[in-house]
Amino acid sequence: MDAHPQPVADPEELSKLEFDVFARACASRETFERVTGRWGPLVLAGLHEGPMRFNELRRHVEGVSDKMLTQTLQTLERDGFVHRRAREGFPSRVDYSLTPLGTRTAAKLLELIEQLEGDMPQVLAARAAYDRTHPHR
Repeated sequence: MDAHPQPVADPEELSKLEFDVFARACASRETFERVTGRWGPLVLAGLHEGPMRFNELRRHVEGVSDKMLTQTLQTLERDGFVHRRAREGFPSRVDYSLTPLGTRTAAKLLELIEQLEGDMPQVLAARAAYDRTHPHR
């Protein structure tokens, strides 16, 4: 496993690295965790609808705190999924949008979201059946 989370400046060198999300020290695992964690998928899917300001996004992703949304946006920006654009003027304005990498990733997440929402009747039936045969302790 060659892909350690150390910065590599040369794009040609980066293309030679091999990544393995199952390896503990691989940089791809950290990125995978950010993209599939609690708030990352919701932020990416929300921004797939188009650029949003911070408060618009916070209202759209119900339940996320300002602190967690800020942290999520910063990590997604650092990893190249989100673009932050500060506009001059009064009042100042900051918009968040997806990069091409973010757009590709959000599209895959939206497929999963749609599948899960469509499968919820089966999920709820499975839960009910499990709960009937496994009484709460």
